Amino acid sequence: MNLSDSWAARRPVTARVSAAEAVLADLRDAITSGELSVGERLPSEASLAARHGVSRSVIREALRSCHALGLTETKSGLGTFVVSDSIARDLDFGNYAANELVEARPHVEIPAAGWAAQRHTAEDLAALRGLVDQMRDEDDPLVWVSLDAQFHAFIARTSRNRVFESVIVDIREALTRQSETLNLVAGRQQKSNDEHDRIVEGIASGSYDKAARAMAEHLDAVRVALESVVGEAGPDRRQ
Repeated sequence: MNLSDSWAARRPVTARVSAAEAVLADLRDAITSGELSVGERLPSEASLAARHGVSRSVIREALRSCHALGLTETKSGLGTFVVSDSIARDLDFGNYAANELVEARPHVEIPAAGWAAQRHTAEDLAALRGLVDQMRDEDDPLVWVSLDAQFHAFIARTSRNRVFESVIVDIREALTRQSETLNLVAGRQQKSNDEHDRIVEGIASGSYDKAARAMAEHLDAVRVALESVVGEAGPDRRQ
């Protein structure tokens, strides 16, 4: 039994948080404290699932966020390894980094919301309200992040601008991973629900400015959450 296996055999002390949040916090604490050291292979998904008494899907959710934070890397056929004991300055969400999303999204999603306010149909508005109602009632975090991506894609489609729609489709997977990580690390889900409500009401008003302002406030809140996650990270690796 190696050191990581002995760590996994001990039950963690958990707070009243979601299962994936508890797993991620446990892994993050073990890595940043050095209990799981850089270069060490993490325990198997089965061992982690047994440690926390959760399903492997919950473990995979936490591992995706652990990777996004720059703490681990999965090598095909070998397992997942600790690659850093501190959070990366720019988080990795698959094809795109967090900084890239933060820089690009306002140029697409703010005007998309504005045009959606002026161009939506009654059916569009009903569909958007249905999505936010689903999200507010959704307990499964993986289903919620999928609905979140649908929400942003639907607004781009409702703008009737195919360029906006194409961009959101292209970054959709990265948006899903970003939401997943921020929900686990920064508790964004409920706040996002409230912000989405304001975006839909802005669109319903027919006012370009009101809808655009609501989307801008949402994206700014996401930016602040990302900054809080990397607040203790080292210097930007790209500098």
